[in-house]
Amino acid sequence: MANFDFNGKNIYYEEYGEGRPLVLLNGIMMSTLSWVEFIEPFSKDNRLLLLDFLDQGKSDRMTEDYDQDIQSDLLKAFFDHLKLDKCSIMGISYGGEVALSFAVKYPEYVDRLILFDTTARTGPWLGNIGLGWNRATKDPECYYYSTIPIIYSPEFYRERNDWMNARHELLKPVFASEDFTSRMIRLTNSSEHFDVLDRIHEIQAPTLVVSADQDYLIPIPEQKLLVERIPNSTHVVIQHSGHASMYEQPLLFAALTLGFCNVSKVEYPIK
Repeated sequence: MANFDFNGKNIYYEEYGEGRPLVLLNGIMMSTLSWVEFIEPFSKDNRLLLLDFLDQGKSDRMTEDYDQDIQSDLLKAFFDHLKLDKCSIMGISYGGEVALSFAVKYPEYVDRLILFDTTARTGPWLGNIGLGWNRATKDPECYYYSTIPIIYSPEFYRERNDWMNARHELLKPVFASEDFTSRMIRLTNSSEHFDVLDRIHEIQAPTLVVSADQDYLIPIPEQKLLVERIPNSTHVVIQHSGHASMYEQPLLFAALTLGFCNVSKVEYPIK
């Protein structure tokens, strides 16, 4: 657990294990705390690096709106702080967007790129969902029911309803916090103009795109654009999962991330 300075802001990060470095980038409502269950398996053979973006977790808050590009520059400052050369980067949702921006701007720092439930642009569908989220922040219950159901699959709701009800109780005081909702508004607004679709063909690193068959936040056709435009990419679709695939299918999430990051050979010419 440590901090580094980025443009006068304190940025929180955690580091575990040794080996091939692997950076995990948070989704919009996540923080380093979200990865607790994954720390042991992900640090067994890797140098695992976690950090909170601006307005997330234990990193400093912002006071005005900003563009999401600032988060990819923060990531570059993180690499500089730790004197990292090349790393594998896994980003989920918002973190995947930051990973895409970083891979376009700083390709020499990316060893392998793993994108879960990620889009290359905020289109009208996602933009309107974000506007709805922001307007719902005035009422904690409305905010919960606007944000959470769309993140999970109907199957998960049906089969893990007790877990979802416990999640509701856990999030009640969080969503009632003005500090949290103001951060969420800024984070959501930061993605309003996000669009790297016309540049992702420049990404050089081997890339794994992972979708979920019941992702209603970022539908699969939008994610297929990543595979169509990133040269050295492949696509896997997880079955029986919604947008929060790390929680719904944690074993698959871990296996796909660690397997793609750690396999020693990425090219297999078949004769």
